[in-house]
Amino acid sequence: MAYDIDFIKRAVAYKQNGHTFSQLREAFGIPPETYYQWKYNLETGYYEIKKGKQIRKRKIDREQLKNAVAQKPDSYLYELANIFECSPQAIFYMLEKL
Repeated sequence: MAYDIDFIKRAVAYKQNGHTFSQLREAFGIPPETYYQWKYNLETGYYEIKKGKQIRKRKIDREQLKNAVAQKPDSYLYELANIFECSPQAIFYMLEKL
């Protein structure tokens, strides 16, 4: 079951204000193990929202692959794989996508 980040922060703050684990269980319905896990995750920044668009880095650049195929259209997959330092299967699947 997923909990809202505000609920997690309130539960951790409740316990840190001096309440016991039995009071925590009554008020929020969570065991001590969950409290410790939430506290650790808050301290390490696990719940922080990452801003900005994340772009996947790929080993095979699509434009470079197009150019390599245009220069040598009869090259084997293993030759292209040596250029991009990857497996021939990766070249095959990228060419299939293109």
